[in-house]
Amino acid sequence: MDFPGPWIRNQALVIAFPLIETEATPLVAALFFGVFGLVVGSFLNVAIYRLPKEGMSVWRPLRSHCPRCAHELAWYENVPVLSWVIQGARCRSCRGTISARYPLVELLTGALWALAAWMAPSVSLALVHVLILSGLIVATFVDLDCFEIPDEVSIGGMVVAPLLSFLLPEIHAETWIASQLSTPAEGGTVDAGGAFLASLTGMAAGGGVLLWIGWLGKKLFGRDAMGLGDVKLLAAAGGFIGPGGVLMALFIGSLLASVSGVLNIARFFCLIRLRARVRKARKNALRTLQAARIAGRYLPFGPYLSLGVGIVLVDWKDVVQLLERFVF
Repeated sequence: MDFPGPWIRNQALVIAFPLIETEATPLVAALFFGVFGLVVGSFLNVAIYRLPKEGMSVWRPLRSHCPRCAHELAWYENVPVLSWVIQGARCRSCRGTISARYPLVELLTGALWALAAWMAPSVSLALVHVLILSGLIVATFVDLDCFEIPDEVSIGGMVVAPLLSFLLPEIHAETWIASQLSTPAEGGTVDAGGAFLASLTGMAAGGGVLLWIGWLGKKLFGRDAMGLGDVKLLAAAGGFIGPGGVLMALFIGSLLASVSGVLNIARFFCLIRLRARVRKARKNALRTLQAARIAGRYLPFGPYLSLGVGIVLVDWKDVVQLLERFVF
């Protein structure tokens, strides 16, 4: 007798997501996920604010509060996006300004959850994708603020990835190594063992390639070229997207980071030239460029890495087709 695990899982999904598991259109599924994603975005704001702070966690303190006056927020002050708009981006108690980042994170989370539901071939895979995307959002904004990536995201991802891959082999349906390591089956499906091994291989590839880049950069430039947080983040991502996905995500992230770095140096170049002009100081273009390079080279890599992982995760097939079209 076959183990009824898949049947139990499917029935649980039917109960939890009735609109999606019935004959709902992709649009209805996307709307359902998008609205729920807005609520999750509010929770992610809490994680982004608290995780880098000593003595705080996403569960402690239990109630959200204003960081200026410690006013505990009522439920109607925590409605995603709407509360920020209605209150005029200010705390109801101290009238302090509330950053636009809060509704931005909520809207971004809702949009990515809707996109994941639209693109994923099944509800189970959509749930895994939104979990990963949510972690990437937290990693991105914490890295932008503090130049660090929370271990709760990276190490947590490394723990969860092999487990979910074993329980839901569909995660690695497009991973070549998973298909090679799986027991041959009708339809060429990926089995739990192949997906589990692909997850471990992806983690080793993700962490290994960045460790090697960091070692090489230190040898060439005499300083750290890669943060350990980035290494752990790509290792965790590799557990979900496999070794091939890791390399593609790293390529996309590096390309975007390079473009952003050049633009950042150009911005500092213009600012330094403008300041010199205002002060009527003489500063030639070469010295200005050298100063701009020093000022503009410090960019967190986590956000670009997260973007690369997100693109590969949600739309791997189109990424491969695009690469084949323009490279091969």
